[in-house]
Amino acid sequence: MDFKNAKELLALCQEHNMKISEVMLARETALGEADEAAVLARLSGSLEIMKNAAHGPIANPVRSLGGLIGGEGKKITDAAAGGQVPILCGEPLTKAIAYAMAVLEVNGTMGLIVAAPTAGSAGVMPGVLIGTCEHYGFGDDKMLQGLLNGSALGYLLMRNASVSGAEAGCQAEVGAASAMAASALVELFGGTPEQCLSAASMAMSNLLGLACDPIAGLVEAPCQSRNAIGAANAFTCAQLALADVLHHIPFDEMAEAMYQVGCSLPVELRETALGGNAGTPTGCSLCGGCK
Repeated sequence: MDFKNAKELLALCQEHNMKISEVMLARETALGEADEAAVLARLSGSLEIMKNAAHGPIANPVRSLGGLIGGEGKKITDAAAGGQVPILCGEPLTKAIAYAMAVLEVNGTMGLIVAAPTAGSAGVMPGVLIGTCEHYGFGDDKMLQGLLNGSALGYLLMRNASVSGAEAGCQAEVGAASAMAASALVELFGGTPEQCLSAASMAMSNLLGLACDPIAGLVEAPCQSRNAIGAANAFTCAQLALADVLHHIPFDEMAEAMYQVGCSLPVELRETALGGNAGTPTGCSLCGGCK
């Protein structure tokens, strides 16, 4: 069982009456020459790394190597728990934001993360899945289901478009991660494969054209807050799709559009740290303070 685009993925789901996660698991067992237990065991290992990266900095914050980030995940968690600030985003999204930012703190200290799909966007999937599943009392089985679903979308974007900030801007990193997370959320709450793909397409559309402009050339800022935005975008698109508010552009067409837009971005906005946030006077001055 294999698929090369979203149209083929959806056809398999309909033909076999399967969820996206089920089709992806079948693909992995068929092409990876491993049984389901072996595939899920490997995926469980990735999930544990995600959990450690999401929870670790909240318990023990550490400053990043560049010095631009560190402790933000804990600040959000503590402020919400202590009632210091209103929980404007609601508990699931607040958790997702805190965890997403925490993962970027781990990445900034050269810690162990899962690039899902990249290091610069590594916080979105664990933030959304762990935050949501903790809030609703879902177990690891649900998180694994979400990872399988999201990985199907990530595979398609890597195959048919790009997940590289250097090639196609931050829209290809955080945009892709947000699309993966949106699709995963829809399936976890009973949505159809069509709704999953619509949520993913909408998530890409919402972040279309997003520049990759890391201050001082470090994957720290604005990367960290953009992972939070990617998580919020995933929640928004999943909520809309579950209410049958669907995106007009099919996933395959949206992926191609995202790639074309990314290739059209000037080099200054594709991870070179020459424009955007990185090119501002303050952005440039921060280079001198980086360790």
